Amino acid sequence: MELLSNQPMYQTVPEKYIFPPEKRVVNDIILHSVNFPVIDLRGGRVDAEGWCEIIGEIMKAGKEFGFFQVINHGIPEKTISDMLQVCDEFFKMPAEEKAQYYSNDLSKPFLLNSSTTYDKSETRYWRDYLRLVCYPIEEVIDSWPEKPENFRAVLSEYTLQVRELSSKLLKLIAEGLGLDKDYFGGDFSTGKTQMNINHYPPCPDPSLTMGLLPHCDRHLITLLAQGTVSGLQARYMEGWINVEPIPNAFVINFGHQLEIITNGLLKSVEHRAVTNSAIARTSIATLIIPKTDCLIAPAKELLNENNPPKYKEFIFSEFIKAYSAASASREDVLEFFKLN
Repeated sequence: MELLSNQPMYQTVPEKYIFPPEKRVVNDIILHSVNFPVIDLRGGRVDAEGWCEIIGEIMKAGKEFGFFQVINHGIPEKTISDMLQVCDEFFKMPAEEKAQYYSNDLSKPFLLNSSTTYDKSETRYWRDYLRLVCYPIEEVIDSWPEKPENFRAVLSEYTLQVRELSSKLLKLIAEGLGLDKDYFGGDFSTGKTQMNINHYPPCPDPSLTMGLLPHCDRHLITLLAQGTVSGLQARYMEGWINVEPIPNAFVINFGHQLEIITNGLLKSVEHRAVTNSAIARTSIATLIIPKTDCLIAPAKELLNENNPPKYKEFIFSEFIKAYSAASASREDVLEFFKLN
């Protein structure tokens, strides 16, 4: 079982984690002067004019960045901190207690692994992760570990709260597009909700490694709790933006399906994780996923002779296969579904 969290602190980076010079993040432009969008949901206590302002901010961020952070979103600080803490506790457990969950079988509702399944190269990413189905809770809770002791209770509460926030955001996005507010409430968002819990231990030389490859998310929308340690970067124009953590905020990014349904109006943008030498970083990504047999296509309400469809219709399961075949490459996977 090859997990970074099972190892003592490395003094040097093992060869299998060292990327070739042309792929190292130190070669890239970091755009420190670009302000990453932060949207205040004001705890939901706003009038109609206030909601219009919030919707406008979401649309602006979605068109330009494909990303934003939300604050005052209604999820209690304790719910988030308890979830981050229990995840840290899991990765700190003895190797023999975690061994039963280690698997390469992606059909399992709960598994522990390292690096990533999408990059087919031999170089490994500086990342351990849990991949689990978190909703519907009653169907999957028995697959979750009983240790740490409160893991199941904390994960259940966190899942319910984050799904509620995702529903709120999708309604705001639909209204911003001029669609019925419940447009995304059916098959587009009611597949089994997945959670990726990422753990990036301190790395002796971050200039040689990467936490996670540049990629766009394959589903509808992602809600990320990234704690207090930075490491997420989003592509913007010719470079990358550091998405600096804000206490108790969620990073929201749009997946491929939202870009396709909006016919390219809202963007799914590449992002990646970088490492640091000082402190472990844990992030929790909740993925809102369409049903496997959901029909995906540009929304007819958004199309006209000046905005013809850019993508063909397909079943979501077809996209999953193409995404894997393309090793999560944005350009390659979208090429499968573009109309000429």
